[in-house]
Amino acid sequence: MIAAMSTAAFRRALLIAAALASSPAGARTCSPKPLPPANAAIHGVWRNPYNSVDVRIEDCGDQLCGVVVGATAEALTDARDSGYPNLIGLQLLRDYRADGPCHWSGTVLVPDLGHSFSSHLVLIDPGHVRIAGCLWHQFLCKNQIWRRL
Repeated sequence: MIAAMSTAAFRRALLIAAALASSPAGARTCSPKPLPPANAAIHGVWRNPYNSVDVRIEDCGDQLCGVVVGATAEALTDARDSGYPNLIGLQLLRDYRADGPCHWSGTVLVPDLGHSFSSHLVLIDPGHVRIAGCLWHQFLCKNQIWRRL
């Protein structure tokens, strides 16, 4: 059967199988196709694992972006010391496009490091998203699990 499948169909099947294998059954809440309505599943305010920054993820044109809407005094100071005097309102997540089921790729700004990194978001379940910042595409990545507020 695999020999009869086109390369594109085979890749699509592998992508879907990998997505289903990576989470419990029924945990996905977005479309298996990268359509604009799939973005709605990730919209909202998310908090980093250190409870220091809250980011609102929403549509920015035909892409997703994330803007800081809350931060602790320590996070504000760290950002200011790194050259970002106004952390609140700063766009940390930029140019994210759906590229698979519950998966978006874009760029993340890490203010305390003063750098932007290639990044991807994976909606784990309705209350948790994994964000990765990578040195090169999707390799050499550091991951965090953010929770929905």
